[in-house]
Amino acid sequence: MTANDTLTAVPGIKVGHYTDLDAITGCTVVRCPPETAGAVDVRGGAPGTRETDLLQAHNLVEEVTAVVLSGGSAFGLASADGAVRWHVERGLGYQSRSGVVVPIVPAAILFDLTIGTAQVHPGPEAGYAACEAATSAPVAMGSVGAGAGARVAAIRGNARASKGGIGSAAIALPNGLVVAALMAVNAVGNVIDENGQVIAGLRATDEPGFVSVLDTMVDLMNEPSTVSANENTVIGVVASNGALNKAQATKVAQMAQDGVARAVNPAHTMYDGDTIFALATGEVAADPTIVGAYSAEMVALAIRRAVRTATSLGGVRAASEP
Repeated sequence: MTANDTLTAVPGIKVGHYTDLDAITGCTVVRCPPETAGAVDVRGGAPGTRETDLLQAHNLVEEVTAVVLSGGSAFGLASADGAVRWHVERGLGYQSRSGVVVPIVPAAILFDLTIGTAQVHPGPEAGYAACEAATSAPVAMGSVGAGAGARVAAIRGNARASKGGIGSAAIALPNGLVVAALMAVNAVGNVIDENGQVIAGLRATDEPGFVSVLDTMVDLMNEPSTVSANENTVIGVVASNGALNKAQATKVAQMAQDGVARAVNPAHTMYDGDTIFALATGEVAADPTIVGAYSAEMVALAIRRAVRTATSLGGVRAASEP
């Protein structure tokens, strides 16, 4: 591991958070060095995204200027406008043939409107502030930025859910390749450790510990309920300093989703919006298979770190609290 084992261990990558603890929401911006290749894989059935079509391997633009992860559900996509403005003011972005600089800022959102204040969500000012705050220092984790209002396994409401958050992890390989992940964890399913034990999720009613989300979904099929399961997602970014094109970065994003399946049960449901962006800064020769395999490892580790560093907010208890 590097001394900084978070996303900013990738040279040139900077991360900034905007956190509103009163409304319990926020956003996170990942700023990229020039000519960073970008791609995306959308695996959940209920995504909220911006500029993902542009990142398809068969489309024109290869590079990404920044990525925004935000709370606020669909309203939070507006935070990307602030990130665009921040980069425009500095002349940073895709150089069009006409000479106009156009920042390419894809975004994904998570649903946090049933914790804190539903009428307040990240907008352009939040995205701009997150860009201003972006740094190459180790990424702050827990209930900050896009993870401020995140919850895990809220299928039976906030009282039985666990607090989600944002987590990050990185690994440095012997050839100078660095692979890293940043994940905002707001999953429908329970978060599990390497041995399959639940470390954050749906709390039992009559004893300490957690119960199966999948079994609860089956129970809900046979009973009326006002609790919604379609307000969750896991969104994030994987990055490396590898020299990859957009098609190769697409494969990395696809492989990185395996990390979600390793750390969340169930994963990639119709009620999730699971989305992972892949970034490659192009400094080191790299095999996309190696980058993708380690990306999945870092995604799983980042998800687990997110819930382990989360703090109780808005009536949703951290997993470490009884």
